[in-house]
Amino acid sequence: MTPDAALILCRFLSYGSAVFLWGASAYICWIAPADLAARVSLRLRHCYALATLLIIGATVSLLPVQTAMIGEGWTDAFAPQMLLSVLTGTSVGQAWIAQAGATSLLIASYLTTGRFRYRASAVGAGLLLISLAIAGHAAMNSGWLRVIHHVNDGLHLLSGGAWLGALAPIVVTLPMLTDVRWQNDARTALMRFSTVGHFAVTLVITTGVINTALIVGSAPLDWQLEYQFLLSIKILIVFVLVALAIGNRYVLVPRLARNPSLQPLMWATGTEIVLGFAVLGLVSVFGVLQPT
Repeated sequence: MTPDAALILCRFLSYGSAVFLWGASAYICWIAPADLAARVSLRLRHCYALATLLIIGATVSLLPVQTAMIGEGWTDAFAPQMLLSVLTGTSVGQAWIAQAGATSLLIASYLTTGRFRYRASAVGAGLLLISLAIAGHAAMNSGWLRVIHHVNDGLHLLSGGAWLGALAPIVVTLPMLTDVRWQNDARTALMRFSTVGHFAVTLVITTGVINTALIVGSAPLDWQLEYQFLLSIKILIVFVLVALAIGNRYVLVPRLARNPSLQPLMWATGTEIVLGFAVLGLVSVFGVLQPT
């Protein structure tokens, strides 16, 4: 495996796991009623453990992988002096320190219990997403433009992560609509998610447009450049995701009053999850491509 391919893999594992932990933890802490939150968190406990392990592995691997890219390949990946130089003398190293700190907070969250644990997990995962943005294309700017770009990147990842990451607990919540013990709590959680989702989707689109303007400078129509071609695909997938979210909220959910079958809504939500991971895969590739 080349260092570029290893970086893409590490980024994908970090993005995917952090998005899940951020969105799911936010749902459990601030959207779902307490009893429902406890039940959902119990159902997702193995997913939490797996996501945390993947983040630990990806974070540990990122520094030597990026050192290999900056240096002469894998021969430099574990050279102590080279690792130290990258860690202390580059923006990549600064970003990795932030990622390591966020990962440590995620690990520490396992020392707590109840909703406080998921609050700590949400904070750790949110900080990890922000730290991943630090190592993005915003680093090519300077001054206030660089700061604005970093803030916009962070908002883009947090809003998108809140939307996509919460879909896993939504899948767990949906069947509870047919259980008289959980119906009211499930409806409450879904309506709260719908309200927050409107804001999150709007922020995703707004920050995405700003991000494209800051990186490319115009619409990504030069498809001879791999970055712009893949960015166009990402934008298309996001439009499909938005259409699915609108369809879920304004077509499939109201239809439940007439037809209690959850299958169409479950399929639509599952499709959103698959497309969301496709977007994260593309974002992982962007880091090794030149935008213009």
